[in-house]
Amino acid sequence: MPPWIQVFALELAVTATALVVLVCDALRPCRARTLAWFSVAALATALCTSFVVEPAGTAPHGVYAAGPWSLFFERLFLAAGILGVLGSLDWLESRVARRPAEYLFLMLMSLVGAMLLAGARDWVLLVVAFELMGIPLYVLAAYAKLDGPPGEPQLAAEAALKLYVTGAASTALTLFGLALVIGAGGSSSLAGLASPDVAPLASAGMLLVLAGFGFKLGAVPFHMWVPDTYQGAPTPFVAFLSVAPKAGGLVALVVVLLHGWPRHHELWAPALGVIAAASMVVGNLFALPQRDARRLLGYSGVAQMGYVLVAVCARSESGVAMALFFLVSYVFTNFGVFLVLHAAAENSGGHALDQITGLSRRSPWLGAALLLFVLSLAGIPFAVGFWAKLFVLLAAFEAGLVGLVVTGVVLSVVALFYYLSVARSTFMADGRSAEPVRAGLALRAAISLCLAAVLGLGLWPGPLLAQARLAAAAFGGGP
Repeated sequence: MPPWIQVFALELAVTATALVVLVCDALRPCRARTLAWFSVAALATALCTSFVVEPAGTAPHGVYAAGPWSLFFERLFLAAGILGVLGSLDWLESRVARRPAEYLFLMLMSLVGAMLLAGARDWVLLVVAFELMGIPLYVLAAYAKLDGPPGEPQLAAEAALKLYVTGAASTALTLFGLALVIGAGGSSSLAGLASPDVAPLASAGMLLVLAGFGFKLGAVPFHMWVPDTYQGAPTPFVAFLSVAPKAGGLVALVVVLLHGWPRHHELWAPALGVIAAASMVVGNLFALPQRDARRLLGYSGVAQMGYVLVAVCARSESGVAMALFFLVSYVFTNFGVFLVLHAAAENSGGHALDQITGLSRRSPWLGAALLLFVLSLAGIPFAVGFWAKLFVLLAAFEAGLVGLVVTGVVLSVVALFYYLSVARSTFMADGRSAEPVRAGLALRAAISLCLAAVLGLGLWPGPLLAQARLAAAAFGGGP
């Protein structure tokens, strides 16, 4: 067996799953449930196998390095894929029963692109993987183009258009910056950026590349697409969009800055600190007046990306490890809150806060799950989000970033106002309907997995913290 097959084993497994789903449906149309459960089983098998046989080694010409660092993210993206498929199953059966294979194929291929990012050590592979992750998202955002209450405008097409336009701008900036970086350095290897002397053109190119990555992160000032896309796209897809591409954008950013440009932090660290602070400020303040839960969570996501960038600004192994811990907590927490919101909205006819009031009376377990997820996002003990924010701020404090730490603490208090408004709507207000909220088996399973992760890691964060430190240590050592 060629060594490169072991290096790309998990990515090849997900690609094979996507092709099987598409080909089987083309030869003999299958039910959405059959294709979705097959995808979940294949992803779960790949995830479990990664704990037994860990991919390791380097691809030809050093373009990709597999090890604890890349494996950490591959496992995270596989978990996100499982949750994404489970959370979408009921929606696929009820809304797009004739097109489930295409939806699953696009989601799985986006997942492959995200999985490749962590191990990429060459500019060309990094950008190709970045676009492989991003392009399917434009189609998925418009998948529910006819969704929406009767008599009201359908927003999916608008959401997809805004995502596409900003994504196209992101690609243009990235490719133009890439041309400058490779042209000035004479090599497409990321290691070539680590030289002591960097040409001015390469510096300008790097800033353009970072701006392109910023769009996927949804960090200020590249966040314009976030609230509108979250409001218009299908909620199960938004749950995936809100975590996996952002984690992919962050890992690409970390690889470029801390692996390719570690000696030139004086050029990018101040700008990244400003972006982190601005994201926390804009995200939290703009979330306060929102009455649509999806837009509120969109601005919340902007703020959360600000916190994780604070850890990257620390420029230390501890900071990288805390950023990884934060990402895992964010994936499970944000996935959970969006899936609960989807279940509630499907039974109440909308996503406005006043339409999900009284959820705890209609479904006590969904109400309790939403409360726990919201408390985790707010950083309340002892959900996993509390440890995530605490560890990030401690890493920043150890690096001397006192201003960012104070900003983060103050804005965490501000965030309580809008997070607790969601909890108040759920528990302390009478709803418009008293009918029980019904959710399918797959959706209940996805919410339960998120709930178990948020609660379990909140009570026992040690194992995840150890894995994050191991991955950060391996990344610090280079490929």
